Amino acid sequence: MITRRVFLRAGGLATAGLALGGLNTVKAMTAANAARIIGAHRKVNLACIGIGNRGAEVIREFDKTGLANIVALCDVDLGAPHTQDMLSAYPNAKRFQDFRVMFDKMNNEIDAVVAAIPDHAHFPVCMLAISLGKHIYVEKPMVRTFYEAELLIDAAKKHPNVVTQVGNQGHSEGNYFQFKTWKEAGIIKDVTEVTAHMNSARRWHSWDTAIYKYPEAQPVPATLDWDTWLSAIPYHEYNSKYHYGDWRSWYDFGMGALGDWGAHILDTIHEFLELGLPYEITALRLDGQNDYFFPKSSTILFRFPARGDMPPVDITWYDGVDNIPAVPAGYGISDIDPNIPSVAGGKLQPSKLNPGKIIYSKELTFKGGSHGSTLAIIPEEKAKAIQSKLPEIPKSPSNHFANFLRACLGEEKTRSPFEIHGMLSQVFSLGVIAQRLNTKILFDNETKQVTNNAFANAMLAQAPPRKGWETFYKRR
Repeated sequence: MITRRVFLRAGGLATAGLALGGLNTVKAMTAANAARIIGAHRKVNLACIGIGNRGAEVIREFDKTGLANIVALCDVDLGAPHTQDMLSAYPNAKRFQDFRVMFDKMNNEIDAVVAAIPDHAHFPVCMLAISLGKHIYVEKPMVRTFYEAELLIDAAKKHPNVVTQVGNQGHSEGNYFQFKTWKEAGIIKDVTEVTAHMNSARRWHSWDTAIYKYPEAQPVPATLDWDTWLSAIPYHEYNSKYHYGDWRSWYDFGMGALGDWGAHILDTIHEFLELGLPYEITALRLDGQNDYFFPKSSTILFRFPARGDMPPVDITWYDGVDNIPAVPAGYGISDIDPNIPSVAGGKLQPSKLNPGKIIYSKELTFKGGSHGSTLAIIPEEKAKAIQSKLPEIPKSPSNHFANFLRACLGEEKTRSPFEIHGMLSQVFSLGVIAQRLNTKILFDNETKQVTNNAFANAMLAQAPPRKGWETFYKRR
């Protein structure tokens, strides 16, 4: 339950089109006054929500920067084995199971928040942090639904002094600066088609795709606050198939392989080609499609309109271990396994592909990997011919974690703020709707409505929030 004190501090949360201004009981933390408050030691007081598994990795990365002071650790299962390392590493950090209680008790001690929790829980944490003037770093994808992304984009715009960052770390690495530089130099231009692929086994499971109901209830682990874990979504009885990394596979909790990996594969393409939102999304292949969890394999076509002098772009997404896309002549070998030999001059399909993309323009074809992996021009002969024309690529001044903290100190701007990443998150949510309904979606970019399917249009917002969580979504 949201405490009265937290509610008053937030001054009422708002939806798109309405300000999130807080009451005078709290002064919003800005990038400028953060530097003054933090003082000579130049560290950001950081509260960490989600401290096991990926959360632990993220905390360690922030700590390595030397710019963070870990003041609070929050996790719905502080008694679980996977949370113990962080509890031991930061014994002086205050501990909480509910982020709302943490904000209530430590508001004046927190400058910024990092959230590494399941996708369905991102929105309430981010919205409350912004409303209280706390800088917020959240793991990708930013949120689970189209409407939640719309609300957070709007909130970030109305609170420009609150620093936001989405955790697609490649946005501070080589691919980001290469893509930006090559686009500005005209090396990447007139892109018409992209193939994006994630075919490793990391996000697939052995559950029966003929499922017709949710899993049976199991006893909730004694140390787990299941109600807070569920956050704003409709109540589900606890089952171990929902917990830990398995939540990614369920429509109610995660975004599947598309949301998980698309943020690392399509981020620079979406930003620097200024793609915006697609006008058509089609599920071309769905193996094991059902109403509960993501298909075993998916092929989804996203069609984006022309933008200024840039032509329309089709992006085809492939996931599933047996759903590997064709590659062009001259592709060469994939870097997934250095022991895979080259085949027939690179003209045949590699047996495996790393997660990545192939970018087709009118003059050049590029192949790239995931995260910060840089692009290569293919075939090799073409790359050699254009080598002398390639501009020098600047080095990143900071990794993604330092970039966020330096932005909190007023020294840099974040490279993946909500205003930039939010629309890519909306692209993923449209793809998920197409997966779930096994259909073609026609989308109006002006009205931001699905025009050919009323049910799909309703899914832009998904189910109403549970009682006690509706405050995060109310107009005020």
